[in-house]
Amino acid sequence: MAEHNYKFNVTMTCGGCSGAVERVLKKLEGVKSFDVSLDTQTANVVTEDSVDYTTVLEKIKKTGKKVNSGEADGVPQAV
Repeated sequence: MAEHNYKFNVTMTCGGCSGAVERVLKKLEGVKSFDVSLDTQTANVVTEDSVDYTTVLEKIKKTGKKVNSGEADGVPQAV
């Protein structure tokens, strides 16, 4: 089965910020794995083919964190 690799640059200032992003990704159906890094200010997400970029982007934005940039399968996307 195909999958998508999404990468987001997210402004996170503390462990609570990265924890909020981790919580929404954990609840999102179709997410296979994710790595949220406070040090590099990134969220790397691997999803099933059925989960599109916009769905993941909107979930991260709902945490109130600013998404600075995003990529879908290596291709820059609008945020």
